[in-house]
Amino acid sequence: MKKDVSQLIESLPRVAGVYVFKNKDGVILYIGKAKNLQDRVKSYFLKQDKDWKIDGLLTEYQTIETIKTNTEIEALLLEAELIGQHKPKYNTLLKDGDPFVYIFITKTSLPTMSIVRTKKEKGIYFGPFLHKTDARNAVTFLKNTFQLNLCNKQIENGCLQYHIGICAGSCKKDFDQDGYLFRMQLAIDVLQADKQAFIASIQNKIKEYSAQMLYEKARNMKRYLDHLDSIFATLKTKFSLEKYADQIINVLQPTKLRDHIPDDLAIQLQHFLKTQNPIATIDCFDISHFQSQEIVGSCIRFLHGKPDKNKFRRFAIQSLTQQHDYAAFQEIVVRRYKNDNDFPDLIVIDGGKGQLHAVEKVINNVLLVSLAKKEEILFGPTFPNGIHLDKHSAIGQVLIALRDYAHHFAISYHRLRRKKL
Repeated sequence: MKKDVSQLIESLPRVAGVYVFKNKDGVILYIGKAKNLQDRVKSYFLKQDKDWKIDGLLTEYQTIETIKTNTEIEALLLEAELIGQHKPKYNTLLKDGDPFVYIFITKTSLPTMSIVRTKKEKGIYFGPFLHKTDARNAVTFLKNTFQLNLCNKQIENGCLQYHIGICAGSCKKDFDQDGYLFRMQLAIDVLQADKQAFIASIQNKIKEYSAQMLYEKARNMKRYLDHLDSIFATLKTKFSLEKYADQIINVLQPTKLRDHIPDDLAIQLQHFLKTQNPIATIDCFDISHFQSQEIVGSCIRFLHGKPDKNKFRRFAIQSLTQQHDYAAFQEIVVRRYKNDNDFPDLIVIDGGKGQLHAVEKVINNVLLVSLAKKEEILFGPTFPNGIHLDKHSAIGQVLIALRDYAHHFAISYHRLRRKKL
């Protein structure tokens, strides 16, 4: 159920961050960024009946959730990343491809500098930059300033570009490779230096060109200087998705489960699983990996049928380097329950009989069941041979949605870790 608009707006923080509009099924409709989350979201309701897209968004949305960031630039970068991943229907910008670019210096005998969108090759990367123009201006300035442009010509005394100080001289028979490597290192030093040092070097160039009455070159330097605020602010940010991993995972979770929660869920589960007491707290575990490597695990907790996000946990598997679901489940379950007082009423394992038996070897003081995908077969003490869950029953919907929620939580964490690598 939608909150009253005034209450919703007042509940939002007055800080920089990303906001997410979702519909009643938890589907992401729109992702935006803001310097002030409360003011930005409020502006949508002030524009109602003035823009068809905003009207459609406000008609369809059910909830608005936020991810707080430290700076506006981090909000901008995070927004671009999440739009690229989720492609919400109401976002019209930044939807296709990688939203970032990097300045890339190859790790070869004759290194070159370029702009790339992905980190595929070995070398040195600077960024990410959201605006390609900023990165291009930085590369152009560095290449021209330090004479790093290479050409494919073969001219004994050098090409015209060499004689006017742009080409590095690779066209000459006596190309000074050591001098080129030295100048490339100077360019790297500039990218790694602080903003004030970089600005000072450009201002010195402007003075030098002006003294020589090379006013066109001086104007070119001034144009590069105009783009430095964005470049250095972005470099200083050192943006990483991992920094906001917990908020991202929590905000972008599916919310379909809320529609399937009966008021007497704990009692229904008690009767269904034939336990002595109602089942109020449920933990669900899942494992995710990429090509049998980089294994991670997740545990989510529901209390009285609702997410208890303070009890969510994620795990980078420490004891394995190759896929082994049984051992991975054993590791994360043991790590999760270091405190005996933290056990739930029920533990659900995403898997079949094998995964269930593996966990039973390390945990024996709480009810354990497993739920296999596709067939939706539940295994446990009450159903040792398994029982097909009725997808239309309240119990079936709750347990399947719970399992899927844990699966999504694990996959989201895995994607964040892979993006960081």
